[in-house]
Amino acid sequence: MTIRIAMWSGPRNISTAMMRAWENRPDCSVVDEPFYACYLSESGADHPCREAVLASQSNQREEVVEELKSPALVPLQYEKHMTHHMPVGCDLDWVNQCRNAFLIRSPAAVIASYLQKMNSVTEEDIGITRQRSLFEEITAIIGRRPLVVDAADVLREPANMMRKLCEALDVPVDVASMTAWPKGRRDSDGVWASHWYQAVEASTGFSAPRDNLVLPDEQAALLAEAMQEHYEALYYYRL
Repeated sequence: MTIRIAMWSGPRNISTAMMRAWENRPDCSVVDEPFYACYLSESGADHPCREAVLASQSNQREEVVEELKSPALVPLQYEKHMTHHMPVGCDLDWVNQCRNAFLIRSPAAVIASYLQKMNSVTEEDIGITRQRSLFEEITAIIGRRPLVVDAADVLREPANMMRKLCEALDVPVDVASMTAWPKGRRDSDGVWASHWYQAVEASTGFSAPRDNLVLPDEQAALLAEAMQEHYEALYYYRL
């Protein structure tokens, strides 16, 4: 039986690098943001590559859930999920069939990275509010706290954190495969890769964390709220 790992992340959160780490394992396949088309269809959000995304995936949540349940040809299936793709009230009962983990990142780093790709950013864009509420929803469904991994910890100590994560998920440890990978795009990358994935495509492993980030003044209130109310609440549970 295939073990399904659902990793719940906000945008600009080293989520694609984490997906690379898992895909580089010979025993693992990956699924890249399977609910993206659902989110675009339901919200009407005007994202880069919008029409290509809508054409590349089902925009019916029930169909996506069934696709995720399809038997994989390898022991592990890693699912990269964006928390803002999951609106409040959507059916989440299927997470009981997964080993769930949350990938969090300092809002300062998320906002700085997001503004490299977009002209503005809102609280909804960075996804931390929804990430925290989804954490509570999944806790209630599975009856325990999901794992939490902080991006800064991964970037500082990738080998140590990949070992800890595998052990916590109760899957075989393969640090060598998960900390170094070849450059380039993958067939499993979503059609949005051309806009968002340039840095990861050029990478061969996790990059060093960025310190002393300076944000525009208009982002100060957003940063303070996200840090105090949401990020720190999740950070408390990190590995």
